[in-house]
Amino acid sequence: MSSTDTKKEYLNWVSQEDMPAELKIDLAKMRDNPDQIKDAFGSSLSFGTAGMRGTLGAGTNRMNVYTVRQATEGLAQLMDTLDPKVKNRGVVISFDPRYNSQLFAHEAARVLGAHGIKTFVFDDIRPTPELSFAVRHLHTYAGIMITASHNPKQYNGYKIYGEDGGQMPPKESDLMTTYVRKVDDLFKIPISEEKDLRNNGLMSIVGENVDVPYLQAVQTVNVNHDLINKVGKDLKFVYTPLHGTGKIIARRALSDAGFKNYDAVVEQTIADPEFPTTPFPNPEFPQTFDLAIQLGKKEDADVLIATDPDADRLGAAVRQPDGEYKLMTGNQIASVLLNYILQAKKDAGDLPKDGVVVKSIVSTELATDIAKNYGVEMKDVLTGFKFIAEQIKNFEQNHDHTFLFGFEESYGYLIKPFVRDKDAIQSTLLLAEVAAYYKEKGMTLYDGLQEIYKKYGYFREKTISKEFDGLEGKSKMAAIMKNFRDHPMTSFNGAKVVKLEDFQTSTTTMADGSTQKIDLPQSNVLKYWLNDGTWLAIRPSGTEPKIKFYIGVKADTAEAADKKLQSYVKAVDDELLNQ
Repeated sequence: MSSTDTKKEYLNWVSQEDMPAELKIDLAKMRDNPDQIKDAFGSSLSFGTAGMRGTLGAGTNRMNVYTVRQATEGLAQLMDTLDPKVKNRGVVISFDPRYNSQLFAHEAARVLGAHGIKTFVFDDIRPTPELSFAVRHLHTYAGIMITASHNPKQYNGYKIYGEDGGQMPPKESDLMTTYVRKVDDLFKIPISEEKDLRNNGLMSIVGENVDVPYLQAVQTVNVNHDLINKVGKDLKFVYTPLHGTGKIIARRALSDAGFKNYDAVVEQTIADPEFPTTPFPNPEFPQTFDLAIQLGKKEDADVLIATDPDADRLGAAVRQPDGEYKLMTGNQIASVLLNYILQAKKDAGDLPKDGVVVKSIVSTELATDIAKNYGVEMKDVLTGFKFIAEQIKNFEQNHDHTFLFGFEESYGYLIKPFVRDKDAIQSTLLLAEVAAYYKEKGMTLYDGLQEIYKKYGYFREKTISKEFDGLEGKSKMAAIMKNFRDHPMTSFNGAKVVKLEDFQTSTTTMADGSTQKIDLPQSNVLKYWLNDGTWLAIRPSGTEPKIKFYIGVKADTAEAADKKLQSYVKAVDDELLNQ
C-alpha cells in the first residue's frame, strides 16, 4: 500500500464516529508519527501457520474488533456457500484471558449471527485443545479460538479450526482468506445484537456440558493407573498455568487421574492479561519457571510443569541431586513421552503393526530413532500442528495407520487424537505418569532421558530466532531467504552439505546434483543435511516477524554433543547472520 493510501486509510478510521474509545486514543497517539501509521495501516494481518496474530490497537495490521469482524465475515461468507445442512451445524468459539479476548469472541458470534449461523460461545476462558475437542464433540462446521498463545501481553490472535477439530490446512485457509480480502469496508460488516441472537436460538453459551466429556476423554491418556495409584502419592510436583486457561481444566484433570500430591503456583493461578509475574508467558523460557522453582525448592518437588496461557504448550523442569532444577527442552520432553508410550504398549502387547508417529521437519531426530527401534513409522510434516492433524484425518479415512503420538519441538504434544491440536492438558497427565514411573525406579525424568541418550546417542537441538520488526522487516526476511536460494550453501561450519531440502520448490537436491520430489505442501523452508550427521533448517515464522534457524546434532557423549552444538550455534552467527 502506498503512503498516500496508508494515510487515507488512517483518516478513514479517524472519521468513524462509533470508534471504541481505546482505539480513538491509539489513533490520536500515532497522528504525528508517519512510521507508526505506516506500520498500523500499511498492510493487513495475514493468516500463518497458527492463524492471525498481532499487537492490539487501531489499524488494519492490528488486532481489534474490526479486523476480528473482517476475519469472521470471511468465514461467514465461506459458510454461506455451503450446503445448508453443513452451515447449520454452526461454529463454536472460545477465548483466553488476554485483553479483549472475550470481546473478540462475542464480536465473532455477532457477525456469524447476522448471517444466520448458530454459535456456541464458552462461558469463560478455556484451553485451545478443549476448543478443538468442542468442534468434534458438538459437530460444528468450524471453531474459533481467540488467543495469542505464549506471546507477550500486547498481542492477541484468532485461530480457525475445521470440522475435524484441526486448524484449517492451507487449501481451506487460503479459500477463507480470499473471502476475507473481499471485505473491503471493515465498518459496514453487519452484526447482530446478542440479545436477539439468544432469543432466536442463534447463540448458545456452553461450558460444563463440554468440560465433562473433554475431561472424560483426557482420562484415557494415562497408561498405567495402578502405577499412579501406587506412586502418584509419593511423586511431588508443582504446576503453573502461567495466568492462563490451564487453571480451569488442568487441576481437575490431575485430580480425576489420581494425582493429589502437587502444589500450584498461587500467583500464576490467577487469570491476568498483564502476565505480571512473567512478561513472556512461554514455558520455553527459563525465567518463566522462577516462581515454580521457588515453590519447588520449598516443597522439595521432583518436577515442575508449566502450561502456556492457552494450555496447548507444556514445559518442564526436573530437580537435580544438588537441589537445583534443570529445564527440559520440547524435544527432550517429547522423546521421554514417546519412549514411555511405545514401551508401555510393547509391554502390554498392543503395539500396533501399523503404528505411526508424526513430527515436524524441525523436530529432533532422536524421536525417529526411538520409533524405528519399536518398529513404528515416523512421518515428518511441515511446521504447524494443523499438518499433524491433517495426517491423523488421513489415517482415519484410509484406515492405514494407527496414530500413537505427535509433536513439535516448540513444546507441543498430542497423545490421543480426540483433540486435533497440541494439548498441554493431556501432556501434563502423561508427563506426571512418566515421572511417577521413574520415581518408582529411584530415578528422575532427567535420569530417564540420560538412559535414552545412552541407548540412542546424545542428541542436541537449538532454535535461534532473529527478529525483523515493522513493514521493512518482511521485505528483509524475503531478501534473506532469496539469497539462500540464489546462493546455495555447499558447506557449513566445515561440514559438507550432502542433501538440501527446499520445501518451497518441493525439491530435494543431493550432493551429486540428483533431485527428488518432496511430497509435502509448499512452504518457505530450507533444510540442510551435513556429512557429520548435523542438520540445519531455516524458516521464516508464519505468525511473528522472525526468521528461525533450527540446528540438530548428534554425538557419542554428552560433552561432545554440547561442544558440537555450540560450534554450530556460533557458525550461524558468524557465517549466516553476519553476511
